Amino acid sequence: MEQSKESLKNCPVCGSIKLQKAFKTKDYFLSQEEFSICQCRKCGFYFTNPRPRQESLSPYYKSEEYISHSNSNLGLMAWLYQRVRKYTLARKYGLVSSIRDGESILDIGCATGQFLNEFKKRGWKCTGIEPDSEAREQAKKSFDLKVFDEQKIDDLEAHSYDVISMWHVLEHVSDLQKRMEDLRRLIKDNGVLFIALPNFDSWDAQHYKNYWAGLDVPRHLYHFKKENVEFLFTKYGFTMHQILPMKFDAYYVSLLSEKYKKNPLYLVAAFFKGWYSNLRARKNAPNHSSLIYILKPKVV
Repeated sequence: MEQSKESLKNCPVCGSIKLQKAFKTKDYFLSQEEFSICQCRKCGFYFTNPRPRQESLSPYYKSEEYISHSNSNLGLMAWLYQRVRKYTLARKYGLVSSIRDGESILDIGCATGQFLNEFKKRGWKCTGIEPDSEAREQAKKSFDLKVFDEQKIDDLEAHSYDVISMWHVLEHVSDLQKRMEDLRRLIKDNGVLFIALPNFDSWDAQHYKNYWAGLDVPRHLYHFKKENVEFLFTKYGFTMHQILPMKFDAYYVSLLSEKYKKNPLYLVAAFFKGWYSNLRARKNAPNHSSLIYILKPKVV
């Protein structure tokens, strides 16, 4: 699956040219190709570099095991994913509606539309952006949602959304600067962003190192820590309102990581590693496997 690659010369977060190779890892999920992780010597940000060009990324998502796009319910991993997702969808709606009682929501990277449907059922005006054509069509067919290709984001009306969400999506975006500009343009002045990301500073990330499933190269282009997120969003005119944990992710990521290490007792090991990661996160809370960043536009 070798595709054409590009090398970034500047840090995607701070723009510095002072970069260094940090370590190598593999696409354990699909292609088994090796990729390098680069670090910015100025701000400390880690990112996949070199990486497949944007037009070459699609084949790395083409797997029935990529559950968020296929919506598969076959196999143990898919079954666990679906059970947890059913539980967390209601919790996500409760979280969003408790912070911003609005009418319009844009979910960027909406996949097959389950999250947006929770809002549609309650009368919200829902819009989705999804680059994968199969997932996009499934969202339309299953829930009658307005879901557009990524290129259509430029056609959306400025300052028209009470809520914009990206659930484990920002780490996939090739043009990070463009997406940050999109977020600032589309959110209402009193709107709220909900951005969920893997946490490269979590205990499970440090424990599993290059086997950590949160790296997920080359699909994950960026590997954020809390300070990177705060710096990036401050740069584009947002203020941090709150950071919340996604505790289930520690178990799911540990499960995948143990499988990548070919541990025959991966189920047992993942349970204890996930539990311990959440326990350790309390000491530097929140510092869990994944985090939800709740941000608001800066009032000028």
